[in-house]
Amino acid sequence: MNLSRQEFRQQIRQLRQQLSPQFQQQAGSQLAKQISNLPEILHADHIALYLSADGEIDTTPLIEWLWQQGKQVYLPVIHPFSKGHLLFLHYQADTEMVLNQYRILEPKLKQSLIKPVHQLDLVFTPLVGFDSTGHRLGMGGGYYDRTLAPWFHHQRGPKPIGLAHDCQHVSKLPIESWDVPLPKIVTPSKIWQWESHA
Repeated sequence: MNLSRQEFRQQIRQLRQQLSPQFQQQAGSQLAKQISNLPEILHADHIALYLSADGEIDTTPLIEWLWQQGKQVYLPVIHPFSKGHLLFLHYQADTEMVLNQYRILEPKLKQSLIKPVHQLDLVFTPLVGFDSTGHRLGMGGGYYDRTLAPWFHHQRGPKPIGLAHDCQHVSKLPIESWDVPLPKIVTPSKIWQWESHA
């Protein structure tokens, strides 16, 4: 059965929205444990993450673990002037938060908190679905595709690592010519890796 990208999006979002709060909490803790084993995390000081919404895997345990390790955490903010682009702002427990146009919490825009993308070490990337070749299906806005273009095309800038529930994996997604697979995706039960030079 050949589903379109939109149908995949709908189906997987429904699946993850049905996960119970207890399941989410447990999955978030298991995810943090998996990430603590990543070699990349050792030398990464500046790490971009996101706050979970719409049934995404709970990133709270991971954010708290990173803080405990003395890592600097940054969250995406929709760029106020450059349409379809993201800024990343330093995030701490007392950061002032506001709702963006998608009703997702983000740090209140403050120039002093902005970290240029090329100065980040890792960007943990949200996704709706992923397949066995590392292709990622996003929400369709292209925000992360634009942010990570230097990595995808020239291996420059912060390394992207996808985060997902196990149920977000499908064997094959319909892909477009501009889609570039992620080098790594982490779920609560597995680290998927497609790097030729791992």
